[in-house]
Amino acid sequence: MDNIRVAIAQINTIVGDIKGNSKKIKRNIKKAHDNHADIVVFPELTITGYPPEDLLYRHDFIEENLTALNKIAKYSKGKDILVILGFVDLDTDIYNAAASIYNGQIINIYHKIFLPNYGVFDEKRYFQSGKRLSIINYKGIKLGITICEDIWYPGGPAYYETIIKNAELIVNISASPYTIGKDSKRQEMIKTRCRDNVTTVVYCNLVGGQDELVFDGNSMIVNEEGNIIAKLSSFSEELGIGDLNVKDTL
Repeated sequence: MDNIRVAIAQINTIVGDIKGNSKKIKRNIKKAHDNHADIVVFPELTITGYPPEDLLYRHDFIEENLTALNKIAKYSKGKDILVILGFVDLDTDIYNAAASIYNGQIINIYHKIFLPNYGVFDEKRYFQSGKRLSIINYKGIKLGITICEDIWYPGGPAYYETIIKNAELIVNISASPYTIGKDSKRQEMIKTRCRDNVTTVVYCNLVGGQDELVFDGNSMIVNEEGNIIAKLSSFSEELGIGDLNVKDTL
């Protein structure tokens, strides 16, 4: 496959509103599918909203989130589109996770490795850290999955997924709040990762307000040369589409 169309669903999720978030996810899957996207990417913890904080201590909340994930998977059946979204996974503990869904099936689950525990972030209080990289073979392309903080480290998962595991495309689902100059800082960081790892990055950020946190969106696709080939808006919901030529950009 020479060309791949990626949809970035930069949406405003609401913490705790699993039903409302699920409806919004399904609407954007349909819209992406109608626009002939091969992949649709959502922000971090899409199903629960970010940050769910002490809701994570409620077993019924975790179970509702898992039920919603399975319903979204069923909704994808018959649609030729890979869906990548955030949820809370439950094993012996709970994990900040990304699910990859195709044709009604959850085909891959990735657990966030680097958990931020500074400033407004308190993820180590709730989640266990992931231990494994995540590579998906999809339509002849090797995709690496990362979550937010994972991509900020030069020697982090994105490095190993590309350099060691030969991923051709890195997807990062994120909930990165706004501060002055943050968009420029993100752009430079992602451009550096792309050039250093010789890969294209699809970066999907959350948008909207959650209590004292404001998420600015500014999602993007950056190619291996560090050039921005698709950029979404600031402070508004948007379904962005990027067409990638694998031979030229991956």
